[in-house]
Amino acid sequence: MIRHHDFRHDDLTLRSTLHIPEGPADTRHPTVVFVHGFTSNRLELPNFVAMSRLLAANGIASVRFDLSGHGESDGDFFDVTITGEIAETRAILRTVRTLDFVDPDRIGLVGMSMGGVVAGITAAEESGIGALCLWSPAAVAPFEIGKGYLKGRRIAAEIEEKGYFDADGHRVSPAMVEDIAGLDVYGRSGAYTGPVHILHGDKDDIAPLQYVRRYLDHYDGNAELEIVEGADHAWGTVPHRTTLHGSTLRFLRRHLQR
Repeated sequence: MIRHHDFRHDDLTLRSTLHIPEGPADTRHPTVVFVHGFTSNRLELPNFVAMSRLLAANGIASVRFDLSGHGESDGDFFDVTITGEIAETRAILRTVRTLDFVDPDRIGLVGMSMGGVVAGITAAEESGIGALCLWSPAAVAPFEIGKGYLKGRRIAAEIEEKGYFDADGHRVSPAMVEDIAGLDVYGRSGAYTGPVHILHGDKDDIAPLQYVRRYLDHYDGNAELEIVEGADHAWGTVPHRTTLHGSTLRFLRRHLQR
Protein backbone atom coordinates (compact mmCIF):
# COMPACT_ATOMS: atom_id res chain seq x y z
CA MET A 1 0.00 0.00 0.00
CA ILE A 2 1.22 3.48 -0.87
CA ARG A 3 -0.40 6.54 0.65
CA HIS A 4 0.36 10.17 1.27
CA HIS A 5 0.75 11.74 4.71
CA ASP A 6 1.19 15.34 5.87
CA PHE A 7 3.47 16.02 8.84
CA ARG A 8 3.54 19.36 10.67
CA HIS A 9 6.61 21.12 12.03
CA ASP A 10 7.02 24.79 12.98
CA ASP A 11 3.75 25.71 11.23
CA LEU A 12 4.93 24.10 7.98
CA THR A 13 3.43 21.08 6.25
CA LEU A 14 6.04 18.47 5.29
CA ARG A 15 4.56 16.16 2.69
CA SER A 16 5.47 12.49 2.51
CA THR A 17 4.79 9.14 0.90
CA LEU A 18 4.29 6.02 3.03
CA HIS A 19 4.99 2.51 1.76
CA ILE A 20 3.29 -0.18 3.86
CA PRO A 21 3.88 -3.92 3.28
CA GLU A 22 0.95 -6.24 2.69
CA GLY A 23 -0.44 -7.97 5.77
CA PRO A 24 -3.13 -7.73 8.44
CA ALA A 25 -4.25 -4.18 9.22
CA ASP A 26 -2.95 -4.31 12.78
CA THR A 27 0.60 -5.43 11.84
CA ARG A 28 3.44 -3.30 13.20
CA HIS A 29 6.30 -3.22 10.68
CA PRO A 30 9.94 -2.25 10.96
CA THR A 31 10.09 1.14 9.27
CA VAL A 32 12.76 3.16 7.47
CA VAL A 33 12.74 6.96 7.16
CA PHE A 34 14.54 8.40 4.11
CA VAL A 35 16.31 11.78 4.13
CA HIS A 36 16.98 13.26 0.69
CA GLY A 37 19.88 15.43 -0.38
CA PHE A 38 20.54 19.15 -0.88
CA THR A 39 18.06 20.69 -3.44
CA SER A 40 16.53 17.23 -4.05
CA ASN A 41 13.22 15.71 -2.88
CA ARG A 42 11.66 12.46 -1.68
CA LEU A 43 12.08 10.77 -5.07
CA GLU A 44 15.88 11.24 -4.94
CA LEU A 45 18.27 10.50 -7.82
CA PRO A 46 19.43 7.06 -6.59
CA ASN A 47 15.70 6.27 -6.49
CA PHE A 48 14.17 6.25 -3.03
CA VAL A 49 10.97 5.03 -4.71
CA ALA A 50 12.51 1.78 -5.96
CA MET A 51 14.20 1.26 -2.59
CA SER A 52 10.91 1.76 -0.74
CA ARG A 53 9.17 -0.74 -3.01
CA LEU A 54 11.97 -3.24 -2.47
CA LEU A 55 11.71 -2.81 1.29
CA ALA A 56 7.91 -3.22 1.22
CA ALA A 57 8.26 -6.45 -0.74
CA ASN A 58 10.49 -7.69 2.07
CA GLY A 59 8.21 -6.69 4.94
CA ILE A 60 9.75 -3.31 5.81
CA ALA A 61 7.68 -0.11 5.69
CA SER A 62 9.14 3.27 4.80
CA VAL A 63 8.51 6.99 4.92
CA ARG A 64 9.88 9.33 2.25
CA PHE A 65 9.36 13.01 3.06
CA ASP A 66 10.27 16.35 1.50
CA LEU A 67 12.27 18.63 3.77
CA SER A 68 10.92 22.19 3.98
CA GLY A 69 11.73 24.29 0.93
CA HIS A 70 12.03 21.12 -1.16
CA GLY A 71 9.65 19.12 -3.32
CA GLU A 72 6.01 19.51 -2.29
CA SER A 73 6.64 20.63 1.29
CA ASP A 74 5.96 24.15 2.52
CA GLY A 75 8.69 26.73 2.94
CA ASP A 76 11.20 28.61 0.81
CA PHE A 77 14.63 27.18 0.06
CA PHE A 78 16.19 30.50 1.11
CA ASP A 79 15.12 29.74 4.69
CA VAL A 80 16.67 26.27 4.76
CA THR A 81 19.54 25.42 7.14
CA ILE A 82 21.07 22.09 8.04
CA THR A 83 20.22 22.76 11.69
CA GLY A 84 16.60 23.14 10.60
CA GLU A 85 16.73 19.94 8.54
CA ILE A 86 18.02 17.99 11.54
CA ALA A 87 15.16 19.38 13.65
CA GLU A 88 12.64 18.45 10.95
CA THR A 89 13.98 14.91 10.66
CA ARG A 90 13.84 14.44 14.42
CA ALA A 91 10.25 15.71 14.47
CA ILE A 92 9.29 13.35 11.64
CA LEU A 93 10.80 10.40 13.51
CA ARG A 94 8.84 11.19 16.67
CA THR A 95 5.58 11.24 14.72
CA VAL A 96 6.46 8.16 12.66
CA ARG A 97 6.74 6.14 15.87
CA THR A 98 3.07 6.89 16.57
CA LEU A 99 1.72 5.70 13.20
CA ASP A 100 -0.45 2.59 13.38
CA PHE A 101 1.65 0.46 11.00
CA VAL A 102 5.02 1.24 12.61
CA ASP A 103 6.93 -0.82 15.15
CA PRO A 104 8.47 2.04 17.19
CA ASP A 105 11.27 -0.22 18.40
CA ARG A 106 12.48 -1.03 14.88
CA ILE A 107 13.23 2.26 13.14
CA GLY A 108 15.97 2.79 10.56
CA LEU A 109 17.35 5.86 8.78
CA VAL A 110 18.68 6.14 5.22
CA GLY A 111 20.22 9.42 4.05
CA MET A 112 21.58 10.47 0.67
CA SER A 113 24.40 13.02 0.18
CA MET A 114 23.68 16.00 2.47
CA GLY A 115 20.73 13.94 3.69
CA GLY A 116 23.35 11.43 4.80
CA VAL A 117 25.01 14.10 6.92
CA VAL A 118 21.61 15.01 8.39
CA ALA A 119 20.73 11.36 9.02
CA GLY A 120 24.08 10.65 10.68
CA ILE A 121 23.70 13.51 13.15
CA THR A 122 20.02 12.76 13.74
CA ALA A 123 20.74 9.11 14.57
CA ALA A 124 23.19 10.25 17.24
CA GLU A 125 20.89 12.87 18.75
CA GLU A 126 17.48 11.20 18.47
CA SER A 127 17.28 7.99 20.52
CA GLY A 128 15.82 4.75 19.26
CA ILE A 129 17.38 4.44 15.78
CA GLY A 130 18.07 0.74 15.19
CA ALA A 131 20.09 1.03 11.97
CA LEU A 132 21.69 3.82 9.93
CA CYS A 133 22.58 3.63 6.23
CA LEU A 134 24.39 6.50 4.50
CA TRP A 135 24.49 6.83 0.72
CA SER A 136 27.33 9.03 -0.61
CA PRO A 137 27.32 11.25 2.52
CA ALA A 138 28.50 14.78 1.74
CA ALA A 139 30.80 15.13 4.75
CA VAL A 140 33.03 17.34 2.58
CA ALA A 141 30.52 20.23 2.68
CA PRO A 142 31.68 22.05 5.85
CA PHE A 143 35.30 21.87 4.68
CA GLU A 144 34.56 23.06 1.15
CA ILE A 145 32.20 25.84 2.23
CA GLY A 146 34.48 26.75 5.14
CA LYS A 147 37.12 27.62 2.54
CA GLY A 148 34.64 29.92 0.82
CA TYR A 149 33.76 27.80 -2.19
CA LEU A 150 30.84 25.74 -3.46
CA LYS A 151 31.08 23.77 -6.70
CA GLY A 152 34.26 25.67 -7.54
CA ARG A 153 32.71 29.13 -7.21
CA ARG A 154 33.48 31.80 -4.59
CA ILE A 155 30.53 32.08 -2.23
CA ALA A 156 31.17 35.46 -0.60
CA ALA A 157 31.47 37.41 -3.83
CA GLU A 158 28.20 36.04 -5.18
CA ILE A 159 26.33 36.63 -1.92
CA GLU A 160 27.65 40.20 -1.77
CA GLU A 161 26.42 40.82 -5.31
CA LYS A 162 23.05 39.05 -5.17
CA GLY A 163 22.24 38.49 -1.50
CA TYR A 164 22.30 34.73 -2.06
CA PHE A 165 24.38 31.98 -3.67
CA ASP A 166 22.79 30.41 -6.75
CA ALA A 167 23.01 26.60 -6.42
CA ASP A 168 21.45 25.11 -9.54
CA GLY A 169 18.56 27.58 -9.42
CA HIS A 170 18.14 27.52 -5.63
CA ARG A 171 18.86 30.60 -3.46
CA VAL A 172 21.32 29.56 -0.75
CA SER A 173 21.19 32.09 2.09
CA PRO A 174 24.14 33.48 4.07
CA ALA A 175 22.61 31.73 7.11
CA MET A 176 22.81 28.37 5.33
CA VAL A 177 26.44 28.97 4.37
CA GLU A 178 27.35 29.89 7.96
CA ASP A 179 25.43 26.90 9.31
CA ILE A 180 27.16 24.37 7.08
CA ALA A 181 30.62 25.91 7.54
CA GLY A 182 30.31 25.48 11.32
CA LEU A 183 28.91 21.95 11.24
CA ASP A 184 30.85 19.33 13.24
CA VAL A 185 29.84 16.40 11.03
CA TYR A 186 32.03 13.70 12.55
CA GLY A 187 31.88 14.79 16.17
CA ARG A 188 28.10 14.96 16.20
CA SER A 189 27.62 11.74 14.24
CA GLY A 190 30.10 9.61 16.17
CA ALA A 191 27.95 9.39 19.29
CA TYR A 192 25.61 6.94 17.54
CA THR A 193 26.35 3.41 18.79
CA GLY A 194 24.03 1.38 16.56
CA PRO A 195 25.01 -0.34 13.30
CA VAL A 196 26.12 1.95 10.46
CA HIS A 197 26.51 0.98 6.80
CA ILE A 198 28.09 3.55 4.47
CA LEU A 199 27.95 3.09 0.70
CA HIS A 200 30.17 5.25 -1.49
CA GLY A 201 31.43 5.18 -5.07
CA ASP A 202 35.12 5.53 -5.81
CA LYS A 203 34.27 7.84 -8.75
CA ASP A 204 32.28 10.29 -6.62
CA ASP A 205 33.54 13.76 -7.61
CA ILE A 206 30.96 15.60 -5.47
CA ALA A 207 31.81 14.04 -2.10
CA PRO A 208 35.41 12.80 -2.23
CA LEU A 209 36.08 9.43 -0.66
CA GLN A 210 38.71 10.68 1.80
CA TYR A 211 36.07 12.65 3.71
CA VAL A 212 33.82 9.60 3.96
CA ARG A 213 36.63 7.42 5.31
CA ARG A 214 36.93 9.78 8.29
CA TYR A 215 33.58 8.58 9.60
CA LEU A 216 35.28 5.31 10.57
CA ASP A 217 37.69 7.20 12.83
CA HIS A 218 34.80 8.62 14.85
CA TYR A 219 32.48 5.64 15.20
CA ASP A 220 33.45 3.07 17.82
CA GLY A 221 33.82 0.04 15.58
CA ASN A 222 30.09 -0.03 14.74
CA ALA A 223 30.43 1.34 11.18
CA GLU A 224 31.35 -0.35 7.92
CA LEU A 225 32.25 1.35 4.63
CA GLU A 226 31.43 -0.36 1.34
CA ILE A 227 33.29 1.24 -1.57
CA VAL A 228 31.71 0.45 -4.93
CA GLU A 229 34.10 0.51 -7.88
CA GLY A 230 33.13 2.87 -10.68
CA ALA A 231 30.07 4.35 -8.93
CA ASP A 232 29.54 8.12 -9.04
CA HIS A 233 27.72 10.36 -6.58
CA ALA A 234 24.28 9.69 -8.09
CA TRP A 235 24.79 5.94 -8.60
CA GLY A 236 24.04 6.63 -12.24
CA THR A 237 24.12 3.16 -13.81
CA VAL A 238 21.78 0.20 -13.46
CA PRO A 239 24.47 -2.13 -12.00
CA HIS A 240 25.64 0.46 -9.46
CA ARG A 241 22.11 1.31 -8.36
CA THR A 242 21.28 -2.39 -8.09
CA THR A 243 24.32 -2.86 -5.85
CA LEU A 244 23.31 0.14 -3.73
CA HIS A 245 19.76 -1.11 -3.21
CA GLY A 246 20.69 -4.73 -2.65
CA SER A 247 23.35 -3.91 -0.06
CA THR A 248 20.99 -1.52 1.74
CA LEU A 249 18.24 -4.15 1.84
CA ARG A 250 20.53 -6.81 3.30
CA PHE A 251 21.79 -4.40 5.97
CA LEU A 252 18.33 -3.25 7.01
CA ARG A 253 16.88 -6.74 7.06
CA ARG A 254 19.75 -7.93 9.24
CA HIS A 255 19.24 -5.22 11.84
CA LEU A 256 15.53 -4.40 11.76
CA GLN A 257 13.88 -7.78 11.15
CA ARG A 258 14.29 -9.67 14.39
